[in-house]
Amino acid sequence: MFKGTTILAIKHNDEVAIAGDGQITMGNNTIIKNHTKKIRKLYEGQVLSGFAGTSADALTLFEKFEKKLNEFQGNLTKAVVSLAKEWRTDKILRKLEAILIVADKKNMFVVSGTGDIIEPDDNIVAIGSGGPYALAAARALTKFSNLSAYEIALESLKIASSICIYTNDEVLVEKL
Repeated sequence: MFKGTTILAIKHNDEVAIAGDGQITMGNNTIIKNHTKKIRKLYEGQVLSGFAGTSADALTLFEKFEKKLNEFQGNLTKAVVSLAKEWRTDKILRKLEAILIVADKKNMFVVSGTGDIIEPDDNIVAIGSGGPYALAAARALTKFSNLSAYEIALESLKIASSICIYTNDEVLVEKL
């Protein structure tokens, strides 16, 4: 599991949102930055993506993934499969230490360097050290509130930041 971040994606009531905290942690006890952007809108604002792991590796993956989106004309599923294949088989890419969440209006996936492509059953997925806390909060808020996907993502990250020492409350949320 990657320490140092929390990323949550949710599809709820025809809205897709992805949220990420802004903290970068070095080692087990030092916060070196509080306002990092770990989520991005890609492919002319039609795809959301977030990462956990090493920043340089994640930025490399964002670039690769964006090229795949362009190659497959925004088809998220084909782009994800192609990225996972390349990531898994390329000797250099295979060493990248990051994990991605990607989503559009129809699909949502977690993609890893081990070749995993995971589509959540309930349209909610979270990664990073605070991921389990954000996931639990999002599931509860989805079931017992009338909040939008954006609001659920924001509140879930705030809850995770109050529990996980590797997650802060400098939350950025993007939505489709």
